[in-house]
Amino acid sequence: MEFFCYHRDRAGSVALRAESVEEHWSYMDRYADELIARGPTFAADGETPTGSVHVVDLPDPFAARAFAFDEPNHQAGVYRDVLLRRWRNMLGRTMWEFPGGRVGGDRYLVLGHGPVRGAGVELGLPPGTGHDELIAFGPLLSDDATVWLGTAALVRAADPEAARAVLAPVRYAETEVHDWEFGGRR
Repeated sequence: MEFFCYHRDRAGSVALRAESVEEHWSYMDRYADELIARGPTFAADGETPTGSVHVVDLPDPFAARAFAFDEPNHQAGVYRDVLLRRWRNMLGRTMWEFPGGRVGGDRYLVLGHGPVRGAGVELGLPPGTGHDELIAFGPLLSDDATVWLGTAALVRAADPEAARAVLAPVRYAETEVHDWEFGGRR
C-alpha cells in the first residue's frame, strides 16, 4: 500500500530540525527500499524548510502511522502536523527514476485538497501536461482507498503558477504549491 506523508514544520523549528538531521536521515535509510519519493519543502526564500514529503510503500495503515509518527523530527517537535493519506503511484516509478534527474529546473510539491462537489473523480494523469515534468503523481485517498480526497504531485516547472497548472483548478477547493527538492543523502 502506498502512502503520502507530509510533515509540516512548526514555526521556529529550524534549529531543532538541524540538530536532528542525522537521526532523520538514519531513520529514512531504514526505509530506503520502500520510499517512492522524499524531500523537504521550503518557504518563498528557497532556504527556510517548511516541511518534509515522504511517499512510501508499506504493508498497511498501521505501518504508515508508525512511519509518520515515529519519525525523529516528529518526535523532537519539529513538525506542527502530519498529512497522511493513502496514495496511488500513477507513474509507476520512484523519483530516482524521473528522467529529468535530481537537479536542473525548479521543483514543486502541488497539493489539491477537497474535490469541489460535482467535480468528479480524478484518478488519471492530468491531460495536456508534459508527463516528463511529473516526478511523482497520484490521488490522495481515504484510509480504505475508496474515496478520492485530492491529489499530490511533485513536478518540475518554470514557476509556481506553472506547477499549479498541473492540477485542474475547478476540481479542488484549495490548491497549495511549495518549493520542493529531492531529499536524502547525496
